[in-house]
Amino acid sequence: MRNRHTRTIPRVTDVLGNTEFRGLWLAEALSVAGDQLAKVALAIMVFDRTGSALWAALVYAMTFLPALAGGLGLAQLADRHPRRSLLAGCALTQAALVALMTIPGMPLVVLCGLVFLVSLVTAPANAAQNAMTREVFTDDASYLRSQDLRGITMNTMMLLGLAVGGLLVAAIGTRWALAIDAMTFLAAAAIVRRLVHWRPSAGNPEDGWFDGARLVWSDRRLRALLAMAMLVGLTVVPEGLAAPLAHQLDAPDHAVGWLLAADPLGFIIGAFVLSHYLPAEARLRLIGPLSVTSAAVLIGFGLQPSLPLALVLLALSGATGAYILTVGATFTAWVSNDLRGAAGGVYRTVLRVAQGVGVAAGGAAAEWIGSSTNAVAIAGVLGVGLAIPIWLTWHRLHYADTGA
Repeated sequence: MRNRHTRTIPRVTDVLGNTEFRGLWLAEALSVAGDQLAKVALAIMVFDRTGSALWAALVYAMTFLPALAGGLGLAQLADRHPRRSLLAGCALTQAALVALMTIPGMPLVVLCGLVFLVSLVTAPANAAQNAMTREVFTDDASYLRSQDLRGITMNTMMLLGLAVGGLLVAAIGTRWALAIDAMTFLAAAAIVRRLVHWRPSAGNPEDGWFDGARLVWSDRRLRALLAMAMLVGLTVVPEGLAAPLAHQLDAPDHAVGWLLAADPLGFIIGAFVLSHYLPAEARLRLIGPLSVTSAAVLIGFGLQPSLPLALVLLALSGATGAYILTVGATFTAWVSNDLRGAAGGVYRTVLRVAQGVGVAAGGAAAEWIGSSTNAVAIAGVLGVGLAIPIWLTWHRLHYADTGA
């Protein structure tokens, strides 16, 4: 039985053997690595020039906020235009915008505007990337495996950014760091043009601008998957409270980095286990229990854990939170190709909004009750309370449709 199940799971080498996916994967990895470096560089540059934490936070926020509006609006471009051309064009545009940031003496208002535009262009680029990744595979199992590899790679890049980003920027300077980011976009555009086949636009120019959103709202299974993805908004709360958590746990300042890294490290491990040992149908059955578990382990923060135990809890939450890869891949696979970019934009936007609201609400709760650990525990309780009915709804809808 084990061997039969193992054979149903495509190998990483099989997935990477797909030339088009290999190009998309390399391009995305380069862009993410450059972005991590750029975020650190921008924070340091702005703070050095102004001495203002508010300005530094504002510029950092500009890397997230435009993607919210762009996900609902500009993601439709991935259905209305050839996706390879759109992705390469977005990368070239971002390279030019980031290159402008390296000009000495750039006014802060202009710098904020450039950061805003770079993030805005990310929305159609991500929509095209996600839609094309599904197009290049002929079966769902290989596509799901490709999403596991993407998730592991991008979280690894983020971990490296946390580990060495500051040291690298300190060694080469902020402008060189931004220049490297611009070069990663240029390289990504070249890789996509070289390795990914051109395809005509998938959508109909006559389609309504928000047909993707209407499709998601009208499909009960897609709504259930979207609700399950939104639970990440509660499990991300510890990320926004890393500094006060370290203080409350009597940990040294550098423990903030450990607390931030524990969840993505756990995520990488969880994604590896799911990817290597569970076939697609088993993973669909497990997304409900894993979503509950990912929130439930955070309740342990109510016991005022030591730093090592807190790191273990966060890593467990991240490992079980790898269910989100199955959710995202299933959502994309179930949307028709002509609306895949627009619907994917809705998915990413809702996910971003949930994370932003969750972090903000967690900070407000910690301030109100005077305890960051208890705020995380409350997020865990709320997560379990919401995850259980969502799980039951998903189970009923999915297995009613499949007849299993």
